[in-house]
Amino acid sequence: MSERSLGQAHATPPASPQAGAAAGAGSRKGLALAAIAVAQLMVVLDVSIVNVALPSIQSALDFSATNLEWVVNAYALAFGGLLLLGGRIADMYGQRRTFLFGVALLTVASLLGGVATNQGWLIAARAVQGIAGALVAPAALALIASTFSEGGERNKAMGIYAAMGGAGGALGNVLGGVFTDALSWRWVLFVNVPIGILLFLAAVKAFPAERVTTEGRRLDLPGAVTSTVGMSLVVYGLIHAATEDWSSAGTLTPLVAGAALLVLFLFIEVRSNSPLMPLSIFRNRNRSGAYAIMLALGAGMIVLFYFLTLFMQIVLGFSPLKTGFSFLPFAVGAAVFATISSQVVGRVGPRILLGAGTLLAAVAFFWFSRLSEDASYSADLLGPLVLSGCSVGLCFVPLTLAAVAGVQKAQAGVSSALLNAGQQVGAALGLAALGTIAVTATKDRLTELMGPAAAKAADGYGPADAAHMPPQVRKAVFDSLAHGYGTAFLVTGFVLLGAFVLAVLVIRVSSKDAENAETGVVI
Repeated sequence: MSERSLGQAHATPPASPQAGAAAGAGSRKGLALAAIAVAQLMVVLDVSIVNVALPSIQSALDFSATNLEWVVNAYALAFGGLLLLGGRIADMYGQRRTFLFGVALLTVASLLGGVATNQGWLIAARAVQGIAGALVAPAALALIASTFSEGGERNKAMGIYAAMGGAGGALGNVLGGVFTDALSWRWVLFVNVPIGILLFLAAVKAFPAERVTTEGRRLDLPGAVTSTVGMSLVVYGLIHAATEDWSSAGTLTPLVAGAALLVLFLFIEVRSNSPLMPLSIFRNRNRSGAYAIMLALGAGMIVLFYFLTLFMQIVLGFSPLKTGFSFLPFAVGAAVFATISSQVVGRVGPRILLGAGTLLAAVAFFWFSRLSEDASYSADLLGPLVLSGCSVGLCFVPLTLAAVAGVQKAQAGVSSALLNAGQQVGAALGLAALGTIAVTATKDRLTELMGPAAAKAADGYGPADAAHMPPQVRKAVFDSLAHGYGTAFLVTGFVLLGAFVLAVLVIRVSSKDAENAETGVVI
């Protein structure tokens, strides 16, 4: 090497320690964002990935049409009912520690659910998955605030997090179809095992150890138990009403007991020094409005995935794979409009986006309500699927900002956790109530067409039964099922129309407040 070359080499300054540290921090933040995004995707997927597999699960484990709802509701109730407790645990015992324990528990529960041999085993595993999700979700949100700086960095992380939440539901249906067709329905649960192991290892590296203290803090276990058990009893009563009269003891007893426990929960929260759900948080009209809108959206989205999955496979004869891919337009619309929403909400404010999103959702469900046994995907499903996906994308980010705008820092975690809880509780209550409406409407139509004895064929009917039915009977059953699903969609459309009214009349967050909430620690 020449002296000139040597001089040039020596003239090149070595990388500074600060530059190396910055590069290391950037790499760690990239890994952290990937871990948070995958965790959020896992939590949302666990709500929806079983949907496409439901007919196969129904046949394999001999579920009735009404009991099949518990495969979905066991997760939603445990998740929504314990989400606030999960947020408090993350505050007390550390975000990283709670996140890691939740991921490990979710992985183990998924493995146990995949080897289930009876209904009770599967439902119990789904409930444990929900408990794990209630630990992972609030810890992931808190880790966004503690890992990413205020401003554009945190906005990007929040946008990716919201996109995972919006698109995860439809992607779960796609993956559920792939696994059910290519392997078995059990793989909709097994898939979490390798992902969970890799996520755990990534999170250990991405998030530094933290020092926490539990001095002066306590968990509101009575509040968590009364709220979760009370809501579960209400859901059980609503589902039971599909098989027995509303005035029967089997329906009224759990409804009354559940309502009593929920009243007791409110009493506990009023008197508690460390309430799980501080009731003062509902004094703000924007937060209360956001929670009510999220209840309606949670109900709408679970109804969409649940009933459309059954309609496509039973009435239209789609395979699980084709059913899963049929939800892709929803996923694309949700992801694209979540990104757009996060970019413009600081300029236009949450109310305009929420109004547009909820109105689009209502229109989509009124469109779904026109389903018939001779419907086609391109003419009757594609349009409302796109509309509903866009509506979810429009709503998720402004709902979060409306819920946390102006909130005190000490209540920021509770505010965002309540929004997530509202989505899950709305899903559980919505599926229970609208499932009962759908089953009742189906049986009434089948009774009208073929008489009371034939109405029993609606309960427990699956895709495999179509081949064994005479054409006239099959047409009557398909017509009745389409009528039942359409009735549920129609009622949901009116619920979402009510959410639109709330968005327009109640939400009053300015674009400036939204921008401050968007760039602050309140996530």
